Amino acid sequence: MAEEEKVVQYFSRDFEWEELRDEVERNPKFSYHLSSSPSLSSPSPVDADADAWRNFHRRHSTGTFFKERRYLLKEFPELIVFDGSIRVLEVGCGNGSTALPILRAKQNIIVYACDCSQDALDKTVEMIATSNFPSISHRFYPFLHDFSANRFPNWFLCSACQKCPYIEDFVFTPDANGEGLIRKNEPAACCIGGIDYVTLIFTLSAVPFQRMSFILAELLTVLKPGGLLLFRDYGLFDMTMLRFPPEQRVGFREYMRSDGTLSYFFSLDIVRNLFLGAGFIELELEYCCVISVNRRSGKKMQRVWIHGKFQKPIVGTS
Repeated sequence: MAEEEKVVQYFSRDFEWEELRDEVERNPKFSYHLSSSPSLSSPSPVDADADAWRNFHRRHSTGTFFKERRYLLKEFPELIVFDGSIRVLEVGCGNGSTALPILRAKQNIIVYACDCSQDALDKTVEMIATSNFPSISHRFYPFLHDFSANRFPNWFLCSACQKCPYIEDFVFTPDANGEGLIRKNEPAACCIGGIDYVTLIFTLSAVPFQRMSFILAELLTVLKPGGLLLFRDYGLFDMTMLRFPPEQRVGFREYMRSDGTLSYFFSLDIVRNLFLGAGFIELELEYCCVISVNRRSGKKMQRVWIHGKFQKPIVGTS
């Protein structure tokens, strides 16, 4: 939902993650980050984390907090190499920093985008409408949806079509709540036939860990057989993790900011277990270790992100 990146080169290896890990483990001041003790606070109510993000987007309604993620097309070239029409579901779209570069990349891309915050969706629509690319607005379909607590609408891929290895494509438009449909093809179709790509970019870390398996299982259901989930998020021992004080630690590798929003920091093993447990096939998974330089102070910062690509199995294959 929120992450700003200030370097030009991404998906690189400026340093070895294992060396950073060893450095952290040797430093006594970081010892509280390493404890595997259970959550230090009671589980939050179901809507508490979503409410925190709604408040966050209300405070940052200008959108200046976010940077457009132009690097995504280099990270995930699958989005632009396909010649036919493709559908992308952007989960936790924020202010559109992911959706906008994807829509601009090619005319054959349709983006469905959801967020729990109406303020975020309104800002996304505004950004896309004023982007000097007038043709992209009709390929963008935002809808309000708290994906951490609710199932995705059946119009993405109905239960009957989930059992089919080959699915005919249709085009629908969700209403503001992601429930209603405006048919753009024949009136007999039951769903749009699934999504080709799901982008999950700095979003999974923003929800409580105990709900992550539910989210991934839901995303598996909306993908077409063979479809891809493109993943990027905070990695273990990222600079921002090491900056959290002990009192903001609310679980194992899980922290709460002063505004109530959450941030989880993933290891490769945790990501692998979550995705494989949900039924995905692992295609790529690694740490992205980047040295970012603060332009104002000149200070170097060690950033760690997770880069992953996961595929939905094709029906009838093991």
